[in-house]
Amino acid sequence: MTRAKAIQLMLLVSCLGCMKTETKNESAQDDRPNIIFLLADDLGYGEIGSYGQQMIKTPVLDSLAQESLRFTNFYAGNAVCSPSRAVLLTGISSHHNAVRGNSGYFGNDLWDRVTLTKDQVTLGEMMKGAGYKTAYFGKWHLGDASDVSTWAHHRGFDYAVQEQWSLRQTKSHFVANSDSGKWEYINGMQDSTFFWKGKWRSEDEYRTNMALNYLDTADLNSPLFLFMSYRAPHKREELIYDSTLYADMGWPEEERIHAAKITLLDEQIGVLLRHLKAKGELDNTMVIFTSDNGPQREGRHDHEFFDSNGALRGAKKDVYEGGIRVPLLVNWAGKITPDVTDQVAGFQDFMPTFSELVGMQIPVQTDGLSMMPTWTGGEQTQQHQSLQWEFQLDGWFQKMPKGGFRQSARIGKWKGVRYGVRSAIELYDLEKDQGEQTDVASDFPEVVQQMEKLFSEESRSASAHYPYGGVVQDYRAKNKYQGQSK
Repeated sequence: MTRAKAIQLMLLVSCLGCMKTETKNESAQDDRPNIIFLLADDLGYGEIGSYGQQMIKTPVLDSLAQESLRFTNFYAGNAVCSPSRAVLLTGISSHHNAVRGNSGYFGNDLWDRVTLTKDQVTLGEMMKGAGYKTAYFGKWHLGDASDVSTWAHHRGFDYAVQEQWSLRQTKSHFVANSDSGKWEYINGMQDSTFFWKGKWRSEDEYRTNMALNYLDTADLNSPLFLFMSYRAPHKREELIYDSTLYADMGWPEEERIHAAKITLLDEQIGVLLRHLKAKGELDNTMVIFTSDNGPQREGRHDHEFFDSNGALRGAKKDVYEGGIRVPLLVNWAGKITPDVTDQVAGFQDFMPTFSELVGMQIPVQTDGLSMMPTWTGGEQTQQHQSLQWEFQLDGWFQKMPKGGFRQSARIGKWKGVRYGVRSAIELYDLEKDQGEQTDVASDFPEVVQQMEKLFSEESRSASAHYPYGGVVQDYRAKNKYQGQSK
């Protein structure tokens, strides 16, 4: 039996178990909670009020934080969108994941989008197999534009409104069918309403409106898994059609737009939550808010203007803390006590946590651990021995001297960082130095050795699309590259 068939069988058995329960007692109520997953795009650790933001207003999220379990040591799957989301959707850490950068190598100096593999179950597939209604709104970036089977609707989501880059003429050039070169699709069919300029104050208002329509028309007799993959404050989503927010602050326009996108996101989350409350859907609902990586610093935007990474070093594209440590709020009224925790956890932990929550066997593919004990106030007996990040920065838009290959790992209080396999490993004590300012590698050679082992080629899963070290010429010289297509 192939691994794919084994995973499918596991999901089927779980589903049949739910069906048998209903057969024994047709009036039995499914008391498992709805799950509303709110994911921001490029929102830094310090960009909402509950994490120290002083200038950008986020009243909805600040109120939610007061009623939630708030994590201070939580990590995204990677330092940019696609590989981070791949960890979130599969529970597989970046050094084992199929996606380790926004683009991967396909031979003949060609870089292109790498998709999730079909033999690995996604969160959508797992939750659907558990009997949940599944819906996805927003950024996907884990598929091939020319292969609908790799899109969200075909990876476990009953209803999906997702953005998609327009089909490409070649592997390296986009065909710009709109002002931004992308469209929104509903279950794989193009939706032209998104590009009615001025209709929506922001892209996320459009997505929230589509979600409200879904909630008003969908059959919600089963528990709901709603994934809201928002776009703010990502650099490329600048069309907010609101010139008044923060106009009186005297900030540079680039900074005003950045702040406005975050406040508009906060506003749309409020619209969604109030709508769910009015429908009675918040009575037994878990609400989760986080970000896919650290703050963006693209174009003329300066991520230090709003202190977007707090006291952390680095930002998006960095595997220092500022690029990968993100906010996490977990709210479940009556079940999760509002508090603050320094428990170390990451994106790979959502899959096993949700598995335990809905009563399913944890998929064998995941590197994560269930966070349910922490979430519900119990003792977290299982702890990560280490967390690892592997990131490939080379791709469509740039070639870097060291191949753009970046690695970091956390072992307890220790954080190791290496930019390039021939570079020395930096070591930081996060208990004393969360800003990673003082490299103590020379003082703790035994810890550096542990990091070297984690960073070695043998500790990772081999990938044709992401050669070890990132330098394609070196990889070819070893005769290890075996051309692979999607």
